[in-house]
Amino acid sequence: MGIIQSIKNSVRQRSIHVCYVNVGSCNGCDIEILACLSPRYDIEQYGIYVHNNPREADILLVTGAMCEQWEDKLADIWNKIPEPKAAITIGNCPVSGCTFNRRGSYIDPPVSKHIPIAASIPGCPPRPTEIISTILELAPKVFKDYEERQG
Repeated sequence: MGIIQSIKNSVRQRSIHVCYVNVGSCNGCDIEILACLSPRYDIEQYGIYVHNNPREADILLVTGAMCEQWEDKLADIWNKIPEPKAAITIGNCPVSGCTFNRRGSYIDPPVSKHIPIAASIPGCPPRPTEIISTILELAPKVFKDYEERQG
């Protein structure tokens, strides 16, 4: 590994851009994501920045039980994120559907059937500290030596 690659690796690990999408949840997980932006948790001090545009994101955060209306839209959003990229599910709903997974419901969990998921954060809702620590643990694995792997 060259010195430029090692500089790129260290810079990239301190500049993680995330985009989040709600595919049909009760908004409990969304509130916890927004709490990460508050002065108490201040995710920007860790180098994590939230965007609404998937073209500027590195990591996609997914909340919700995966409604039918989101099946094609989630794949479109995933395809717009440039490589290297990763997706994290937040809460129990993207994994099992949780309380929304009942007979006759219009949900289709897990989200991993629709896009590749690199990590899942269980909980209803998970704590902001768990969200931040998972992003910080996953980012180096995704971005480390990406250019060399493509080469």
